[in-house]
Amino acid sequence: MPVRADSPRALRAFQRLVKDAVVRPLAPGYRMQRRWFDGRPMAEVAAEFIKPNDRLTAFERLEIYNRMYWFRIIDCFYEDCPGLRAMLGERKFDRLAVAYLTKHPSSSFTLRNLCSHLEEFIRAAPRWTAPRTALAREIARFEWAQTVAFDEGARPMMKPAEIAHANPARLKLGLQPYITLLALEHPIDRYVLAVKKRDTLRAEASNATT
Repeated sequence: MPVRADSPRALRAFQRLVKDAVVRPLAPGYRMQRRWFDGRPMAEVAAEFIKPNDRLTAFERLEIYNRMYWFRIIDCFYEDCPGLRAMLGERKFDRLAVAYLTKHPSSSFTLRNLCSHLEEFIRAAPRWTAPRTALAREIARFEWAQTVAFDEGARPMMKPAEIAHANPARLKLGLQPYITLLALEHPIDRYVLAVKKRDTLRAEASNATT
């Protein structure tokens, strides 16, 4: 029976259904899964709220949105982790991306938070980065710190005169929330900057005209 959103409660249920279908992890080969959560054929579920047209079935129309959502999420993951991608290589990084995003799907209004659990995930599931898991964790930690440095909010800063006239017994100072203190075993900062410089040069070369 087709889904009917004829009440606020039914509308919320319909919205959850569409969201669950669109964000559901892809099957191997980057295709939409063939079965719904309850075991029903996905084609049957899609037909409940999507009409086919003269070119595509309901399943195929829904699959477009399912795939594009995941391609966009994976693309953002790639952009946020250039150092980790360079270290692991494309194939291994791709497997890590799918495994991580399946375990930690986007749950924020901003894609900026996409990699917030990456270092934690690598520690808990080292098989995706072995045998360089320790290095991968440090790179993930550094690249997330970079995201925080660029996008985190800032607290009001005290001026020198305000500090000079403040009561030392009551004065409390702290770091800005966008600052992350890292203790690393490798020169990750130089490595990531070198990777970004290399990628920039490659992009400029590919865009050059002859």
